[in-house]
Order: sequence, then structure tokens, then C-alpha cells
Amino acid sequence: MNSEKKPLIGILPLYDSIKKSIWMYPGYPEGITEAGGIPVILSILNRNEDIEAIAERLDGFVFSGGQDVDPQYYGEALLKYSNEIYPPRDQLELRLLRAVMDQNKPIFGVCRGLQLINVALGGTLYQDINKQVKRELPIQHFQQNNYEFPVHEVSIATNSRLYEIIGTETIRVNSMHHQAIARLAPQLIAAAASADGLVEAVEIRGLSFGLAVQWHPEFLWQQDDSTLKILQAFVAACRD
Repeated sequence: MNSEKKPLIGILPLYDSIKKSIWMYPGYPEGITEAGGIPVILSILNRNEDIEAIAERLDGFVFSGGQDVDPQYYGEALLKYSNEIYPPRDQLELRLLRAVMDQNKPIFGVCRGLQLINVALGGTLYQDINKQVKRELPIQHFQQNNYEFPVHEVSIATNSRLYEIIGTETIRVNSMHHQAIARLAPQLIAAAASADGLVEAVEIRGLSFGLAVQWHPEFLWQQDDSTLKILQAFVAACRD
């Protein structure tokens, strides 16, 4: 690829089950644009040949936030404190993730995206951390509004790619999740954690760039240099 050519980056969509439509927080495409890429918001594909074609043609992929991952994919029944699931999105993302990994294309996951990657690679989730995890520290993992303001700190592993990107051992993040990684998938490396022990970022072993975070950089990049550095590193990997 010509180094001056902007990479095309696919963003997996959110889905509104009431309006029966796909949508996207503006911070996703705007952040990719600011970091030097061209965002391409995808549809809910269901044909294998279309999924393979998208994996081949685009230069990188953002697995965004949204509905809970169906727990059938990690061997559990849907518990009453799980939220909405959307099977067509699960099916698309699980198939697309494999296709993208087979081609060693850069991957960046956000919130649900981190959880989806963990499940796809053999890990499990807490279906609700408030119900299933005993936590001594009252850390806010689901802020109700003002998403552009961080609410808790995470510690970064100093031997991680994430640390190489941002150059600091701690950062403050926003937080909007009621689920989290329970058992880490064997192919993942925990790159960051909150003070109550929840995994906050992972890296995919064997990929040139495979990073996912539990927080929401789409709301932070405009005012947080560390977040913008993450997006820039991802886009640079897509360009390369």
C-alpha cells in the first residue's frame, strides 16, 4: 500500500432493535478520521462470501460497543440480568473476526468488542459484574451520562503494546459496561486492569495489531491525548 494512501477502516455498527436500524456514535468515525483513516460503517452482513470480501478489501476493523454477546457462545444460559442480545450481529462479528484474523488485518475492539473477541477465542464473561463478582472497591463501571469524563483509573502492563503506545502506567477512563471478562481466552494477553481486578484491555497474540479496551475511546479522544494515541497507532497499523 502507498504510505500516503489513507486506510479504509470498517466499523461494526450498533443496532437499534426498536427502530430496526443500524447506527453509530459520531465519535467512532470522527476519531478514525482524525487519526488519519477513512471510516466505513458496515451493514449486518450474513453471506460468507460477503464477509470474506469485506475482510479482504478493508485495511482494519473496529469492533464497537453495543448489545450483550449471546452467552450460548461461551457455554452458558441467558440469565435474567443479561441485557438485550442481537443474534445477527453476534453471527456476523464472530465470522468476520475469524476472517480478519486469518488475514492478519489490524483489529481494535471497544467494550462489547473486547468481550466479543474474548468469547470468540474461547473465553467467558460475567453476565453481570454487580451480581456475579464480589468487589471490595466501589468502582463505577457504568456511568449514566457525561461519557466524555473519566470515572476510574486503570493500570497498564508495562510489557504491553498498549504501554508502548501511551507511555504511562495508569490512565483514567470512562466506563459503561455491566459485563466483563471472567475467564481470559488463551490467545489473549491482559494489558490493563481496574483496581477491583477486572480486565480493562487485551491484546491478541500473533497479530500485527490486535487491541481491545473495555472503556469508550469514542467519547474521549477529543480531550485525551492517550486515547488519540491509541487511535493513531491503530490507523498507522492499518496503513502499514
